[in-house]
Amino acid sequence: MSDIQTSTVSEEGFASTSQVGDFELTIDALGEEGPDPNSVLVADYASCFLPAFRVGGQQRGHDDLGKVQIDADADLDDDDDLEAIRFDIYVEADLDEDTLEEILDRAKGICHVHSALREGLHADATVHGDAF
Repeated sequence: MSDIQTSTVSEEGFASTSQVGDFELTIDALGEEGPDPNSVLVADYASCFLPAFRVGGQQRGHDDLGKVQIDADADLDDDDDLEAIRFDIYVEADLDEDTLEEILDRAKGICHVHSALREGLHADATVHGDAF
């Protein structure tokens, strides 16, 4: 038995609807009926990295990071393949740069999407403390 099961259907055109457990997600290669696949991948990566960052903070003795926000941007090559991803991570807690970097390094080891992507496509992440 597999650990993850999804079902994706397209009746016509370039939009598809994926069933993931009790949730539906519409993805459209043209970005008309939903986000395009590359955008979903970047958002998924950030959505995995953010809780990994929180866990990294807890593992380093910082249980309350406050609000954490990841602003992600990415570059596409001439074939519309993802070429680079960047994260700016904003953390409400007023932590020194070394502590933030330790948490960032730990998050890289925890995030499953980070581990799944080819190394050349890992996000170039910058973290900013006392941000809100």
